[in-house]
Amino acid sequence: MSNAEFNNFNEQIIAEFRANGGKVGGQFAGGNMLLLTTTGAKSGQPRTSPLAYSRDGDRIIIIASKGGAPTNPDWYYNLVAHPTVTLEVGTEKFEAEASVAEGEERDRIFAQVVAQMPGFGEYQRNTTRQIPVVILTRTTAA
Repeated sequence: MSNAEFNNFNEQIIAEFRANGGKVGGQFAGGNMLLLTTTGAKSGQPRTSPLAYSRDGDRIIIIASKGGAPTNPDWYYNLVAHPTVTLEVGTEKFEAEASVAEGEERDRIFAQVVAQMPGFGEYQRNTTRQIPVVILTRTTAA
């Protein structure tokens, strides 16, 4: 899939998410999906990505898998450069602070996510990089 096709695909998912109170159909029906808006590391422009998520207590967890590609997704570099992000979860929209899990915490959370969404384990097997686990902690009310 080209970048233009991928961006168009994401734009359609974002529009469906917003039109349906945070619900999407197709291959993502029934899954936990959020919209992550980061600030571009180079451009400074807002960038929104639809992502699967899970929870670790009150924290929201996203995985920088990029489908097992050899590089991290653009949104990952954006949140490392600018860790204050905006999340849309269901009909809620709020700010959060992003941090990258390390060591034992990363391994524990990644195993927990793989137990819920086995595809992430497959992505890890398909790449030589360690797929980052990102923790999102709410900083503002909805």
